[in-house]
Amino acid sequence: MARMNKEFTYSVIDLLDIEPNDRVLEIGFGSGVGIHRLAQLALTGYIAGIDYSKEMVEQATARNLKKVEAGLVDLRQGSVESLPFENNTFDKALAVNSMQVWSDASIGLREMRRVMKKVDGRIALGFTPYSGQSSNGLIQMFTNAGFTEVQLVETERGFCALAIAS
Repeated sequence: MARMNKEFTYSVIDLLDIEPNDRVLEIGFGSGVGIHRLAQLALTGYIAGIDYSKEMVEQATARNLKKVEAGLVDLRQGSVESLPFENNTFDKALAVNSMQVWSDASIGLREMRRVMKKVDGRIALGFTPYSGQSSNGLIQMFTNAGFTEVQLVETERGFCALAIAS
């Protein structure tokens, strides 16, 4: 799965224009290939991730051990519906092929919005065809959660929903 999703995950990350000092949150980070890439881009920033699976947290921690030990990467087991972070913490946030398995996507999006900075906070949720996620209604879901400038971007391997937290 890590190899299959790697290029698509990187393309979603690229849409966020990660800066060296950015604080970035990834939901459903799986084996941690996206976390690894984010840590390469936000060299002096902070990368956090939440994944429901204990096994994925362990695998991603092992993959990113040096950055975890240095305090630059923080990986936790948990749920998007109850994020363990303060309001206005992150500059950017993403999820790849995970929203369709959240127990409540509306609550998850509101939680992501809550922890994102209100000035220029950017979110990107990417979906490959095998995710089963439809683009129908996504713009309205993002708008209802408090995001603005919502747009859908088609890519070679799927689509991405982009928005601003304001």
